[in-house]
Amino acid sequence: MHTTITSCIDQHAQEFQELSAFIANHPELGHEEWLASSRLKEALSSHGFEIASPVLGLPTAFIATYTSSKPGPVVAFLCEYDALPEIGHACGHHLIAAMGLAAAVGYQSVVEETGGTIRVYGTPAEETKGAKVTMAAEGLFDDVDIALMAHPYYAYERSGESLAMDALQFEFRGKSAHAAASPYEGVNALDAVLLLFQSTGLLRQQLRSDARVHGIIKEGGQAPNVIPDYTVAQFYVRSADRPYTDDLARKLIRCAEGAALQTGCTVTWSNYEYSYDELITNEALSDTFTRQLHALGIRDEDIQYGKDHGSLDLGNVSRHCPAIHPYVKVIDEKHLLHTPEFRDLAQQPRAYEGMLLGAKALAMTAYEVASSPELLQSVKDQFLRRTGRGS
Repeated sequence: MHTTITSCIDQHAQEFQELSAFIANHPELGHEEWLASSRLKEALSSHGFEIASPVLGLPTAFIATYTSSKPGPVVAFLCEYDALPEIGHACGHHLIAAMGLAAAVGYQSVVEETGGTIRVYGTPAEETKGAKVTMAAEGLFDDVDIALMAHPYYAYERSGESLAMDALQFEFRGKSAHAAASPYEGVNALDAVLLLFQSTGLLRQQLRSDARVHGIIKEGGQAPNVIPDYTVAQFYVRSADRPYTDDLARKLIRCAEGAALQTGCTVTWSNYEYSYDELITNEALSDTFTRQLHALGIRDEDIQYGKDHGSLDLGNVSRHCPAIHPYVKVIDEKHLLHTPEFRDLAQQPRAYEGMLLGAKALAMTAYEVASSPELLQSVKDQFLRRTGRGS
């Protein structure tokens, strides 16, 4: 069956590469991915998938479904396709989109043997207000047996860790005044922001080594001769687990309240993006994917243990069904994600070769799990132990 899968993906390789290149050449920001979403839906429809779109009121989200003729597990492949501001597809989401499509089509070629259902989730805005958060919260993954995706990178890595994350915005309001003629009449909202950054710097000394706090001043005033009466700061707080991240967010809020108290300002806070939970890698599923890499010729010594690369909205999905997020090598030079160098190399023929290999490994993983009741049960048992939820 592995040969059937790989042959199917190779047969349609040009289609998958052209779709990926199209998305790369037409970068769209989160929840504005009209072209990418449309092309993916057209491709899936042409392969016999039924399309539901929009999903939960998200106009560029979709769920494509293919149901075999006999019962079996529900296998989900996840597509991301939003670009970064200014820099475009420097995170390789054009490859993730086509990899999910190719994996689904590859698995489709053998699904009559295993039985079950294939779903492809089109998930907009992973870089900001990730649609997976909404989809997971609304139960759209609760009946999924396994959720699979892989991320392009400069190395192979096992599915590992990610950081839980909150996005906090603080708005300080004071009173404007002429900065030279009557500064004593003003209440300086910029001072409050600066105090927030100072207290955050002091807070870092008391944090766990896995914690991250980083922010910007989004609005700091309009003119140097006017006491600013309104300022805005935005922060990300992250750590290896949700409870500690929640505690860290509370500490940062107290820092902001203290800054407002010291300056006489008022402060309000809000979440300006969705909160992401940490990824719970299903190790039984991850081991299966790694074995497929071996079968495709990737040596074990060339596969690293998964590192912390930041935060993923797949973390929210991993609390609702067994999931993995390995990294596959698509470039041969060591360039990090979110850089122009990675973006440019990720649009070369070498990157599309890596994309197709990743798709084959994902599809083969789906087949291995779906065709083995014992392995599927092991995956489910581990999910239950890690989350306390049934799948």
